[in-house]
Amino acid sequence: MINDIIQISKEAGELIRNAFGKTHSVEFKTNELNLVTETDKASEKLITDFISKKYPSHGILAEEGSEANKSAEYLWVVDPLDGTSNFAHGLPIFAVSIGVQKNGDTIAGVVYDVMRDVIYSAERSGGSFENGRRISVNKNSNLGHSMLVTGFPYDIKENPDKASERFIAFLNQARAIRRLGSAAIDFCYVASGVFDGFCEVSLHPWDICAGKLIVEEADGIVTDFDGNEIDIYSKRILATNGLVHKKMIDVMKSI
Repeated sequence: MINDIIQISKEAGELIRNAFGKTHSVEFKTNELNLVTETDKASEKLITDFISKKYPSHGILAEEGSEANKSAEYLWVVDPLDGTSNFAHGLPIFAVSIGVQKNGDTIAGVVYDVMRDVIYSAERSGGSFENGRRISVNKNSNLGHSMLVTGFPYDIKENPDKASERFIAFLNQARAIRRLGSAAIDFCYVASGVFDGFCEVSLHPWDICAGKLIVEEADGIVTDFDGNEIDIYSKRILATNGLVHKKMIDVMKSI
């Protein structure tokens, strides 16, 4: 199955890459910060058509509304274009993210970093890989030496869950903090040792499913902001190399 996920991710990525830099039909979802383009929809259709044909008994949960048999033993959780705002504005940081769950447990995940042509993949108990090369989180334990990454929810102007204060707190504690605009890529950069930690609120299952497994299989840790176990429906996400995990929790608790 992992090879099928990789293959359809690449096919969707090629569709997206061919559309990049062109004029797009942009619609708004919850507000003017939450965009969807015709390319998001075309990518989702390509992926869901493949699933329906190759795995007709499997369920689907996808960002742009495709749903089928969500109580099935196997559930494909799909973000057809993670980083739509980047894509629409011509910033080449976006991904295809597909996770597969079996009875609620994520067993496989793939994130395709489209413009870098990099596949991040993981299977439960099988490790994490970047274009077939085994990866792992870094070994830094000093928060002051850390490069962190975060994202902001679409209702950031309302400052949910003190997102602005959290950003400032880490800005003052870490070496650097970045905001790339793709949660799927953020997870993978933690898994590959680029970032030491990633935190964000108000994510969705398709943002989390594949990336969470990729971090965990790279020997990282993913919890909520209190250190508790999460699932793909959780809203407060902290993913780290494990060594700065408690330190990041302590910073957030101090806000």
